[in-house]
Amino acid sequence: MRKGVTFIGSLIVDSIKIIDRYPPPGNLCNIVEISRCVGGLAANTSIDLKVLAPELEVAAAGMVGDDESGAYLTGKIASYGIDISGIRKHPSLPTSFTDVMTETDTGVRTFFQAQGACAAFGADDIDFDAIDTTNAHVGYALLLNRMDKPDPDFGSEMGRVLHTLRQRGIETSIDLVTETGERYQTVILPCLPYVDVLFMNEIEASCTTGLTLCDENGLVLEDKARDACAALLARGVQKLVVIHAPQGGWAMTKDGSFFFQPSLRLPDGYIKGTVGAGDAFCAGMLYALANSLGPEEGLRIANLAAAANLSSSNSIDGMKPLAELRGSL
Repeated sequence: MRKGVTFIGSLIVDSIKIIDRYPPPGNLCNIVEISRCVGGLAANTSIDLKVLAPELEVAAAGMVGDDESGAYLTGKIASYGIDISGIRKHPSLPTSFTDVMTETDTGVRTFFQAQGACAAFGADDIDFDAIDTTNAHVGYALLLNRMDKPDPDFGSEMGRVLHTLRQRGIETSIDLVTETGERYQTVILPCLPYVDVLFMNEIEASCTTGLTLCDENGLVLEDKARDACAALLARGVQKLVVIHAPQGGWAMTKDGSFFFQPSLRLPDGYIKGTVGAGDAFCAGMLYALANSLGPEEGLRIANLAAAANLSSSNSIDGMKPLAELRGSL
């Protein structure tokens, strides 16, 4: 088994529209720039990791449509030297796409998503025998219709996938999307016993645990982050819980060791967009996991990777090799 990560899940084309402001309902804003880029966990995070650490084995698995967007996605991922043999084509559904509205001044983004072929991707589309990496990163949970469906033995189909990976000696991790509603309890909690490493942002952690992590200004309180990590480990996460937010990253191991690393202070005008920042953070931590580095160093690298991502309006172009990031940020 080779040192590296197989990314399993969402494959999306992002249509990125830079807008002067986000309008209230019924109002108008101006689109000042349009671009296209890859999106989704199996594209963003795989490319980020391969750029960060070209020496690692990186593979992508998921489903696209048999269309121009699918060809664009697979071609772009393959151009980085990533194994795309696990990517399937759906004969009738289109490739998933997201309209990403990014405000000029703040970099804050809002997503309008069409699942397309991603909705049909499930356990039987994965060639487990072909996975030859030490780690597998799966998601996005809550954005893969088949994977999110209940499973009588493993909570969800994603739980079944994670169980199968762990049975083969592959360390598992998952990431999810932010949404409103009750699905965190019904979709996420049942599969936690099959997750070695859980990634969440502060909103997702709050929705999953029922705990309020932030103060009235939206800042994460350290004791609340600690409580949320402990609660998620108690619900079955096997090794590590990682929570990330604009102010930094928190991590707790199974033995209760707790770590925090603040985000980097960036100069005015540095941030061009925030799309894919969470994926970049995960790529940094996955690098640390694949190289058996500790959580504290992993958070440092994750923050470097997230900061690099913020220098571009799309999800991947800001990333650089780790040695270069260490010298420039």
